[in-house]
Amino acid sequence: MPQPAVSVVIPVHNEEKHVHLLYERLVGVLESRRTRFEVLLVDDASSDHTGELLRKLTEIDSRVKVIRLRRNFGQTAALAAGFELAQGEVIVAMDGDLQHDPADIPALLDKLEEGYDIASGWRKQRVDNLLTRRLPSWVANWLMARVSGVPLHDFGTTFKAYRREIIKDIKLYGDLHRFIPALASLNGAQVAEVPIRNTARPQGGSHYGIGRALHVLFDILTIRFLLRYFTRPMHFFGSVGLICGGTGGLLLTGLVLDKYFRGHHMLADHGPLMIAGAMLVLSGIQLLCTGLVGEVLIRTYFESQNRPIYSIREIIGQDNEHSLTAANRSKSSHRQGQEH
Repeated sequence: MPQPAVSVVIPVHNEEKHVHLLYERLVGVLESRRTRFEVLLVDDASSDHTGELLRKLTEIDSRVKVIRLRRNFGQTAALAAGFELAQGEVIVAMDGDLQHDPADIPALLDKLEEGYDIASGWRKQRVDNLLTRRLPSWVANWLMARVSGVPLHDFGTTFKAYRREIIKDIKLYGDLHRFIPALASLNGAQVAEVPIRNTARPQGGSHYGIGRALHVLFDILTIRFLLRYFTRPMHFFGSVGLICGGTGGLLLTGLVLDKYFRGHHMLADHGPLMIAGAMLVLSGIQLLCTGLVGEVLIRTYFESQNRPIYSIREIIGQDNEHSLTAANRSKSSHRQGQEH
């Protein structure tokens, strides 16, 4: 069977009311584009009849594949499963609740054909509740754009198209699927934004609410650390450690000088300050040690996986094949040297 050009990955959870309509709209759009495609529906342990309906779709259309997870792992895990099994050169991710219109897929694919690595959907006209969805989303998107340096208006939407080589290099965990463009920017991915429709759910309510805002904030802090300090953790922990240790050292030095020149007892007269200084020095030492451990772990991570610290987009010239072969031989020799 020929390899598909486009893979569409859709996590679903208790979407029995939407499955058939989603399938009909999606297949209609993809068939009109006249390209080979596959649809991967990831059932995140639905408790309704979604699983049965998905199974029936695979019986009537060989282009549909269903991945059923053992338990409800969440949207990020469901997407990761779909990305792992997708075979297309381009992988499109979207939600299964009909808030993403399949008619927008051609616009995403066209943007990739312009040379971009990621085409990210942008819900310019939101139909969600202002206070519980749109306002928190606006704040989170503004923070994420500032933290990551990727100027997107809408990080939260799942509706995105990726080149295969980009998404396959990204390992997802937690709730980081919404921040894939920021993670991909570590490898120099070119990201473009494409306006998409944001339609109301035909039936039922959203699975997400304002309670997720705190989780998103933690994810933003995680992304900030990964983008700036992933390959050099000592720069983060070392800087904070030096500030803490230096402040504590100066404080204790001042107390010692005060004792010898003015006769004040360090513990009796300045007990809280002495304890604070000692705690700052200890915290500084701990942070410096944490930075050193982080550096060792990062070195182990790259060397154990034979993973380069760079990402090549292409090699231009007549010796492309020779260059790639030499690079692969070098990696193989390095790996064998580690084994011996």
